[in-house]
Amino acid sequence: MDGMISFGAKLAQHARHQPDHPAVSMGAETINYAGLHRLSNRIARGLALRGVKAGDLVTVGLPNCIGFVAACYGIWKLGATPQPVSFRLPKGELQAIVDLARAPLVVGLFEQGVSQPVVTADQLAALSDDDSDLPDAVPAISKAPTSGGSTGRPKLILSGQPGLSPEETPEVSGFRLRPDDIALLPAPLYHNAPFGVMMNATQLGAHLVLTARFDPEGTLTEIAARKATWLYLVPTMMTRIWRLPEATRARYDVGTVLILWHMAAPCPAWLKEAFIHWFSGGEVMELYAGTEAQAVTIITGSEWLTHRGSVGQVSVGEMKVFGEDGRELPPGEVGEIFMRRAEGTPETYHYLGATPKVLAGGWESLGDLGRFDEAGYLYLADRRSDMILVGGSNVYPAEIEAALEEHESVQSCAVIGLPDEDLGNRIHAIVNVKGTVTSEQLAEHLKDRLVTYKRPRSFEFVDDPVRDDAGKVRRTALRDARIAAAASA
Repeated sequence: MDGMISFGAKLAQHARHQPDHPAVSMGAETINYAGLHRLSNRIARGLALRGVKAGDLVTVGLPNCIGFVAACYGIWKLGATPQPVSFRLPKGELQAIVDLARAPLVVGLFEQGVSQPVVTADQLAALSDDDSDLPDAVPAISKAPTSGGSTGRPKLILSGQPGLSPEETPEVSGFRLRPDDIALLPAPLYHNAPFGVMMNATQLGAHLVLTARFDPEGTLTEIAARKATWLYLVPTMMTRIWRLPEATRARYDVGTVLILWHMAAPCPAWLKEAFIHWFSGGEVMELYAGTEAQAVTIITGSEWLTHRGSVGQVSVGEMKVFGEDGRELPPGEVGEIFMRRAEGTPETYHYLGATPKVLAGGWESLGDLGRFDEAGYLYLADRRSDMILVGGSNVYPAEIEAALEEHESVQSCAVIGLPDEDLGNRIHAIVNVKGTVTSEQLAEHLKDRLVTYKRPRSFEFVDDPVRDDAGKVRRTALRDARIAAAASA
């Protein structure tokens, strides 16, 4: 493609033009662009010695670290594709993903054995002391994140975009990242959005700051100490930061942040509004899309204040809401959200291990429910698979969870439906709280927020966060576990 160069060539360009500029930092460690280029060259040669070749998917199961970024660039420089997974995966799930990817090896720290060799980034770099440039190679697939999907079986989502970057570095990217940004990323790189941020920031030549794990006050410390100008969070992180004592939050200067993105999960309206006013010197941005990226909505914080609860208007591709009979629904009616790429544009993804739900005309569903208003703003309801039918009424867990999270002691929660002979399902809330809170107190809190049939009939208190570091929750798995436990009892 004219005006485009490979990811590897782009990193080499930054290494030539700004060799001493910080590329990636974590804790006390920083690597500049010249160092990242040389390290990834050595890792690429180590990978080649271990049999990796152009076109391969290489599973990467590392915690956030400089080695994660260097390993990905080493993979790209061979014309291969990074396939990121959680480093916490149990053996069975990891093996299923690696087998699906046909990965020749796993770059990771897994203690549990899989049939493929497992090596670390340091071990790969140690296989070669040659850090000179390699022959240029363009990966046909830039990334291959994994998803459990609605079936619970793993699938890989192969990006439709090759590993190419503009030869002329743009002044600003789609993430509103700029080459001179200090971008703070406290989310795990193995999730799709953070992985995309990592790609975007390093191809722009920005300074990417990682954290080993998310810590609410630690994130504020990093913002103030690094003078971060760009920040990525998910709503779970935002909740935990907001639950810090007000005096604690006030100790840290967040005024350097010009752009704050949140995505990956619904954000309660009260929380979103709090962050818009807190980060008033910048812009709070929200994006809604699937990893498949057929279509995207975006909304700014200032725009959201006049369209409260919306995830924005469609900015990429097309979206429509259809009813169960397959007809398009008018504004205001909740239905299943279908997407398709804009006419004449290349495919944005391919599945490995699954097939999409497609309607006539190329419309595809990710299982989300929502509605459009008259102005074309989209409002999400929930996932179809998570919707609870209570006495003939549709109940959306996300609405109840948002109401619960308004309680100052609720750290995270998930709402599921459990079988009920009378109503079909009863609403059950699984809650992680700070301090001592009773079921009665939570029920009282919800009285003025939810109609009677939407209120949980039972509460379960757990010690650990219900959502993962990316704000994701597997409601189906939570429901199945509780039904199985009740049956065995």
